Formats: sequence, C-alpha cells, structure tokens
Amino acid sequence: METQLFQRFAALAYQKAGISIKPGKEALVSARVAKRLRALSMTDAESYLRYLEEDQSGEELVRFLDVISTHFTSFFRERDHFDLLESEIAGRVQAGQRRIRIWSAASSTGEEPYTIAMTALGVKGLEGLDLKILATDIAADTLRQAAEGCYSASRMEPVPPALRTRWFTRKHDPADPQSELWEAKPELKSRVAFRRLNLAEPPFPMQGPFDVVFCRNVLIYFDQPTRQRLISAIERLLRPGGLLCIGHTETLSGISSGFKMQRPSVFRVPEGVTS
Repeated sequence: METQLFQRFAALAYQKAGISIKPGKEALVSARVAKRLRALSMTDAESYLRYLEEDQSGEELVRFLDVISTHFTSFFRERDHFDLLESEIAGRVQAGQRRIRIWSAASSTGEEPYTIAMTALGVKGLEGLDLKILATDIAADTLRQAAEGCYSASRMEPVPPALRTRWFTRKHDPADPQSELWEAKPELKSRVAFRRLNLAEPPFPMQGPFDVVFCRNVLIYFDQPTRQRLISAIERLLRPGGLLCIGHTETLSGISSGFKMQRPSVFRVPEGVTS
C-alpha cells in the first residue's frame, strides 16, 4: 500500500474511532482492507477508501473499524485479574452490598464479559444479588457474535471443565456436523448486556456507578489525548473504591487521574473521592 493511501486510511481510523495507526503498519492495513475488498467484490483500496468516505449510513465504516482493530481475546485471559475480581466481589458481598455493576469496555467476541460473569456467579453468598455486566465494543458484527455466545471447542479450552458444563451447552456446528460448539446458557447470557460504544467519544451514555471496569488492551491503540479522555471518563463512572483493570502491557503513565495503583495493571479510585 502506498504511503499516501495508508495515511488516509490511518487518518480515517483516528478521526472516527481514535485508533492511532503508526507508520510501518502499511502491510497490516493493506491485508485487513483486502478482507473488505473481497467481501464487497471491489478491486482496489483507493476505490474502497472513496466508498468509505461517501458512505452515509456508516455501516461500512463500522466494518472497516472492525477489521482494522485487533480483536484477539480468550476466556480467562490475564487470569490474575479474575482472581482479583472474585475476591473483590466476595468482599463487597460480605460487606452487605447487594448491587454489583461491572463494565467490560472492549468486549470483542464476548469471552471477557462471560468470564467476568462466570467468576462473579461463583462467589459464595451471591443468591439474590443484583449483578449486571455491561459489555461494549465498537464493532456491530463482533457484538452480534458475542451476544450469540457460541464458541468452538478450541476457544473453550481455557475454561475449566466444571465451568464449561455448568455455564455452557454443547451442540453440533450446523456448518460442520463433525465439530462441536459450546453456547452460553441463558442464565449466563442474562447477566450481560451488549451495547455498541465508541470509546474514543466520551462522555458516554451510561450513568454508573460501576464497581469494576475492565478496559484491557485498548489504550495501546489510542494516542495520549484519547487515552486521557477515556481514563477520565472511566474515573467519573467508577464508584469510590472501584477498580480499573487495564492490560498487563499497558500503563497510565502520563495520564492525569485520581487512580492509585494497587499493583501493575490494577488501579483503584480512593475511598471518599467523588468525580
């Protein structure tokens, strides 16, 4: 992909979603744009860019942002965060809190919010607890996959067998009867609400307050001003004492906030602080 064309695609991604694509990623962008060219039976990236710029519905823009973003995820990814989540919820339940709200800010295909739900529902004394998980992503197609909650056997491998049989139903893949799928049970799905949201465009419509926010492996795609706006918005939506988990390779360095680091990748809003 020529440099000028790459720069125009990069500018569009930044303008519409705050995604910062650095020089040197020409081959990556070219490969991912090629997916949309094949889907639309188009022959060249220049024509596709004009199509994007002229698309009044915004539907193709969403698909472009979907393919340009990396949606790698897995069940129980960065597992220590879920161990922390379990103890955090247990402490709140023991303290008498009966309403828990958690936000999975970049939910991708649903593995993260369903892992949050399985972890939370495994806490003792949860009976009667008002537990809801908001799962957001910018990609509509990805959100539809997440809401369906169907996963191949290979994607289910990180889920312990006991949790797999407790929270998922095994079924045959209609497209390949020799393969199996695992679908999240209604009891698990009912705890998660999937919504489309552009994290680069705060303020957000949610009111909060949230007890825990997972915003993992998102900041790496944004430039510093966009990171600042996002973290400030999250801070306003967390209750005092609330937790923020970011990716293990991410940092809040250079971002102004009231968060106090509990340990690398885990931050807390101090008690008594209101945003």
